[in-house]
Amino acid sequence: MPVPANDVRVALPSGAVPRNAERWRGAATTRVIDAVAEEIPVAFVYNGRPHAVMMATPMDLEDFALGFSLSEAIVGASAECEKVEIAPALAGIELRITIPLLRAAAIEGRARELTGRTGCGLCGVQTLDAAVRHPSPVVGKTRIGAAALQRALAGLAGHQTINAATGAVHAAAWAQSDGSIAVLREDVGRHNALDKLIGAMVRARIDPCDGFLVVTSRASYEMVMKAATAGIGVLAAISAPTALAIALAQETNLCLIGFARADGYSVYTFPQRIIAALGKITL
Repeated sequence: MPVPANDVRVALPSGAVPRNAERWRGAATTRVIDAVAEEIPVAFVYNGRPHAVMMATPMDLEDFALGFSLSEAIVGASAECEKVEIAPALAGIELRITIPLLRAAAIEGRARELTGRTGCGLCGVQTLDAAVRHPSPVVGKTRIGAAALQRALAGLAGHQTINAATGAVHAAAWAQSDGSIAVLREDVGRHNALDKLIGAMVRARIDPCDGFLVVTSRASYEMVMKAATAGIGVLAAISAPTALAIALAQETNLCLIGFARADGYSVYTFPQRIIAALGKITL
């Protein structure tokens, strides 16, 4: 969001930085200071061995380390992330994570050799087996009210501080059963935002059966995979799902909602879990 170039009183949220710009509107130009989202390489290093590099917003990094480790099935429980050290480096940040030796041995062949670029969840994966993982079905059949979903969607913007300043980041939010937003994380990458949210939920001991997930992006295969791995039973995305995401949601007992907007939404799997869902599109 641009502000006058001589206005130094504007406080930006963490994750946003000021940059000079020249704004053109018709025939007029104005020098402004624009708020832009930070994006830096964040390296995941397990037991001293590099595993992946993600382009991310350098916020909530402990949540990111835990959430990524869980959603990628590198560890099976939060206690297996024995230590997380955030180490600034010349080119970015290293997340130095200590995990049990057996877990470290299991990921030796899974290292992602390419950078996970912004919005890319599977960059660098080298085999089909590594790319298409099938989590166990979600336990339980979470049901939510249509009114709760609408309340969560209406409340998203008020919690997105970085996006309000920059207009450039995604959010993943955990809504309680009444639709109130309990936790929200932002990042330039939609997968990163979800990993950060999963980590925050685990650290706060939030039961994934007691609410639902809302994301400000499309529902890709990997978004469903990460949600199901975390035990989340309902995922609502403001944009479209993919065919593979729908298939995985059906397989993992996850209710998948797409095109979630103020005036309606589409339910692609398990529509019976939406209570009093007037106006829903049944596929």
